[in-house]
Amino acid sequence: MTNNPPSRTYDTLHMGRSSIDLYANDVGAPFVDIKNFAAYIGGSPTNISVGGRRLGLKTALLTGLGVDPVGDFILNFLNNEGVETKFIPRKPGYRSSAVVLGIEPPDTFPLVFYRDNCADIELTIDDVLAAPVRDSRIFQFAGTNLSKDPSRSATMFGAELAKQAGTEVVLDIDFRPDQWRDPRAFGVAVRSILPTVDIVIGTEDELNAALLWDVGQMQLTRSQVSDTRVGGDVNEAIRTLLSLGPKVLLQKLGADGVRVHVKQADGRVEQIDAAGFPVDVYNILGAGDAFAAGFLYGYVRGWGWYKSARLANACGAIVVTKHGCANFMPAYDEVMAFVEARGGF
Repeated sequence: MTNNPPSRTYDTLHMGRSSIDLYANDVGAPFVDIKNFAAYIGGSPTNISVGGRRLGLKTALLTGLGVDPVGDFILNFLNNEGVETKFIPRKPGYRSSAVVLGIEPPDTFPLVFYRDNCADIELTIDDVLAAPVRDSRIFQFAGTNLSKDPSRSATMFGAELAKQAGTEVVLDIDFRPDQWRDPRAFGVAVRSILPTVDIVIGTEDELNAALLWDVGQMQLTRSQVSDTRVGGDVNEAIRTLLSLGPKVLLQKLGADGVRVHVKQADGRVEQIDAAGFPVDVYNILGAGDAFAAGFLYGYVRGWGWYKSARLANACGAIVVTKHGCANFMPAYDEVMAFVEARGGF
């Protein structure tokens, strides 16, 4: 793996959702019995920007915030973390987003999005032009960005601009079916942007969802797609997605780690398996964002696919033992100690 771009001010620029996340303090209680919550920061690209910063990257965030106390709360946290926030526009008339989450380990984690009149979906092409797309080594965004305009068009423009500038483009598929008017449109939107994407990150369900056609290939109803367990041949999905432009696809396998699919110059696809780190699961929410932060750190530092993937797995494993997302992203020394205690990379 080589990654030697010209010098840039920022290692990574992240675009998309931000929110105040209210996590149940009553761990194990059914949602209806929750008595109180802890307030953290959330939103996939926002979490990744914090995770990357704690590891040592110079990260910047492009999200939209309302002119409201929730926006102030989010900005205060990001500024204290050292994430660059000067490119984040405030959106009068729109609200900063919120998410409410329950924790019922090992496998039930209900969450409810409050994104009506949401500020971050109002990001525009002008907001992208004001951001350091050309001055970052990586431009990373989430699939949810594509669910509505003007964020959809702004994200597509950002990916095109990055491609022209030699900034590598990373897509975290981030399939949230309830954020789409019709979740069957998700695959259409994702495939339309793949020619400008270098690296794709997703779970098996997300990879299958990205291959769904509106009609034809899989005659699924809207409700079936909303269930997210869309089925299908994930290997076919990976081959098809790689054929549309990306050079690398990271297939997240949960506790089993990740399989990295690397497209070779002759068209062959090399597979690299990186095992996970076994831990007791406390809360899975945010683990994928920690994974992405760890991978991007390794990639920017030129660590190679395998070592970068193992670092990603370690970051994800640490966060599944924690209560929340961004607030619990590991620092570099913490994750390295975690890895060394388990035999190293």
